[in-house]
Amino acid sequence: MERNQEDDYPTFKALRNIDLNLLTVFEAVYVHKGIVNAAKVLNLTPSAISQSIQKLRSTFPDPLFIRKGQGVTPTAYAAHLHEYISQGFESILCALDVNNNYDKERTITLASTPSLGALLMPRIYCAIQKVNPKLSIRNVPIAERQLSQFQADIAIDTRPHHSPGISSYKLYNDRLVAVCRHDHPTAELLFSSNNIHDVNYTFLIMQDDLLVDLRQVINNFLPNRQITFSSYNFLTIASMLTSSDLIGFMPFRVFELYSRIFPLKMVECSIFTGITVTTTMHINKLSARDAVLQEVIDSILQEFEAA
Repeated sequence: MERNQEDDYPTFKALRNIDLNLLTVFEAVYVHKGIVNAAKVLNLTPSAISQSIQKLRSTFPDPLFIRKGQGVTPTAYAAHLHEYISQGFESILCALDVNNNYDKERTITLASTPSLGALLMPRIYCAIQKVNPKLSIRNVPIAERQLSQFQADIAIDTRPHHSPGISSYKLYNDRLVAVCRHDHPTAELLFSSNNIHDVNYTFLIMQDDLLVDLRQVINNFLPNRQITFSSYNFLTIASMLTSSDLIGFMPFRVFELYSRIFPLKMVECSIFTGITVTTTMHINKLSARDAVLQEVIDSILQEFEAA
């Protein structure tokens, strides 16, 4: 390596030269205004506290504390240090949240596909806000093994997550519908018994947002059709349907959502009667140890049980 790697990390280099335990002693002396009181709080001897303060004095260009009567008073420089050190300690304790303090701010990471995010996040956000308004919700894309690797707290998906460390809860079932633009010239005739295989070049199917087994069901009913466009995103599909004679497939609730934005309509299609799409919430089983996260999970389940 041509140059010192430490030069890339000035923060770590500076912290290496400071015993962070001494900052705990500093805060105790500052808050309790004395070495004896700080020793009691930290379960240390006054001599150990004095030695720690002496070490800090050699680190900072200031005596930090001046004797006053039976205690000590902080210098202006010590008051300056306290302002930043106390904020740092508060941030660390907030992040650790070892006591599951419900008053602490926290971010819950919830993974979903784009379409499920658009469809469900408003309901989920409101449900969580009712039980814990201090929480922030971050919606991220679904990724492989993100629950087992703790890259997300919760995943909501139409695909199964098979892992012994994952618990899954059904939120709701939806039906599969065929969709086209509202003024499609031949939509009503496409699924008649006589015409279904004559127009299969117009069919459109998504690749990632739909379950693999449902794609197989569609393939069984509509074999050998030509797919002229595919996309991972229902929003893109809805836009394509609006500006073409293509036919697409999507869960009914997703159709309801996008039909408010795009001029879409359902195509009568009896061959798909009874086909359902199940939307499921997945969590890491270790989440049960996190009281705040468990409350979030319970609020989501209650929201969809009530629907």
